[in-house]
Amino acid sequence: MSDQLNGSVIGGKSFTAVAINCAAKAGEWIQTKLGNFSRLDLKYSPHDLVTEVDKGSERLIRNLIMTHFPHHSFLGEEGVEPGPEASTKALEGVREAEYLWIVDPIDGTTNFVHGFPFFCVSIALAYKGEVIVGVVYDPMKDELFVAEKGKGAYVHGKRMQVSSEETLQGSLIATGLPADHRYALPLNLKGIQEIAPKVRNLRIAGSAALHMAYVAAGRLSGFWEIGLNSWDLAAGSLLIQESGGIVSDTTGHPYHLGVRNVAASNGLIQNELIAALHKAEASK
Repeated sequence: MSDQLNGSVIGGKSFTAVAINCAAKAGEWIQTKLGNFSRLDLKYSPHDLVTEVDKGSERLIRNLIMTHFPHHSFLGEEGVEPGPEASTKALEGVREAEYLWIVDPIDGTTNFVHGFPFFCVSIALAYKGEVIVGVVYDPMKDELFVAEKGKGAYVHGKRMQVSSEETLQGSLIATGLPADHRYALPLNLKGIQEIAPKVRNLRIAGSAALHMAYVAAGRLSGFWEIGLNSWDLAAGSLLIQESGGIVSDTTGHPYHLGVRNVAASNGLIQNELIAALHKAEASK
């Protein structure tokens, strides 16, 4: 990662340097805990897991950020009660802050628990409600995805560009299986039933932030999911936008911090993706 820590690659602002440092240190610590956590708890459902590693990673990140920026606001997944209502309320309490750090200390906890190597640290910084820094770090692959508002997005120090597929038929699309079985999962399954026959193939790998980073890097053509939270989406939204793609809600309205139902793509297939979700009555 040393080649990516050179701030001049992405503009050199201290906000970004701190975000990179936090993600790197948390990722390194998470790796040491793989297969070595002692406590597994359920949150919102039997499919929504948390370990002491999630909580420790968030403490590490928060402490580092507050050391540098003690007057900034902080929204982390593990500091919020489970469930969509609590997530919405927590965001409403801080979204108007001048500087707000939005953190998922392990996006893909179920994968982490099972040793499936697809999870990440996601860190974003919003200024007056607009994401200006986004960092997603995959510790298993040592891949750091970084974006600064107006300055592009990078992986391995190289500028990213979204893919060039022009139709769903030629696209590789990702989605998720939401933990909320009452509302989000049934809608997402309707979307899967509609979209799966229309695309080249579909992937469900278990980390929204990494799926979005992969859209930014051109590895996926698009991604959608119902019932996500600000910490799942904030960093990835900037990665995609700075790589030339589009992020909106599933009805086509522009992304903002309160979006929970997301559709993101290279831009070329965005309308077709949203139309398919609308047809399936799977967008809200």
